[in-house]
Amino acid sequence: MSHLENISKKVLTTAQLQPMLELWRFFGKKVVFTNGCFDLLHLGHLDYLSKAADLGDIFIIGVNTDASVSRLKGPMRPVNDQQSRAMLLAAFGFVDAVVLFDEPTPKALIDFIQPDVLVKGNDYKAEDIVGYDTVMAKGGRVATIPLVEGYSTTAIINRIIQGN
Repeated sequence: MSHLENISKKVLTTAQLQPMLELWRFFGKKVVFTNGCFDLLHLGHLDYLSKAADLGDIFIIGVNTDASVSRLKGPMRPVNDQQSRAMLLAAFGFVDAVVLFDEPTPKALIDFIQPDVLVKGNDYKAEDIVGYDTVMAKGGRVATIPLVEGYSTTAIINRIIQGN
């Protein structure tokens, strides 16, 4: 099996994720979840995602679909399509699963996954993070991770547009 085939096996639907979640839970694995658009991957993403993965045993990333990104970021986004974004994230060795979601927030996906640890950047207050109530109700943890200054997808896109 090729590396690309192995990577693509980590991009899952919720139906495909269900038996894996059951298996991970059976073995007592701590499941960590985060979400985002991840339109243009950069060092800030790598730092954030690797630190999030360190908070548990299994790392799942929810990725906004193309339609969802456009609704959130405007008609010029995303730059990269959802399959490309999902595959790039799945290529990281510390990522166990990537799941696309189309809703305005990942609330339904978080309710489905029931992560032990929910993670976002520290530009959010923990209690304001979507899914906080779900994770806290099951005795889990909501963590925020400091973002690397100077790295932003929007800033990168603006520099490209301006020719800098």
